[in-house]
Amino acid sequence: MSTTSAGPVSAADLRRRVRAAEALKAKTREMAATNALSAREAAVNAAKAKEEADATARESTAVVLRLFGNDAELVSELLGVPAEELEREAKPVTAARAKEIIESLRARAERPRPTRARKPRADAAEAASSASDGIPAPVVTADGSRADAS
Repeated sequence: MSTTSAGPVSAADLRRRVRAAEALKAKTREMAATNALSAREAAVNAAKAKEEADATARESTAVVLRLFGNDAELVSELLGVPAEELEREAKPVTAARAKEIIESLRARAERPRPTRARKPRADAAEAASSASDGIPAPVVTADGSRADAS
């Protein structure tokens, strides 16, 4: 495809083409700026999430060590993590914060689990509908064989 045109180009057509090229450049810049802002925001959010995860990991390490009587060797064997690393991670966490987390874990463990109302199974629904139709439902005997309910 050639860049030269077949005929003369009017001034109005040239101005239109220049405006279109400028609009395309502006749109490209706008999209690049939007992408940069989105990437920056994603990076900030990821950094915050990493900081929170690191803090949670440090707190968890401190709690585990405290629950196991600060026996770093035992916890190291259980978790497969070097004892020095465990101690280094747990060091910034205060004893008060570790106790607070332990208390919240104990409180959560003592709470009864919420129970949900279960939906009736399809088998139970079929048995109920067949019983209401006047057809006797099969009865299972003690040895596991079926018998008629007549």
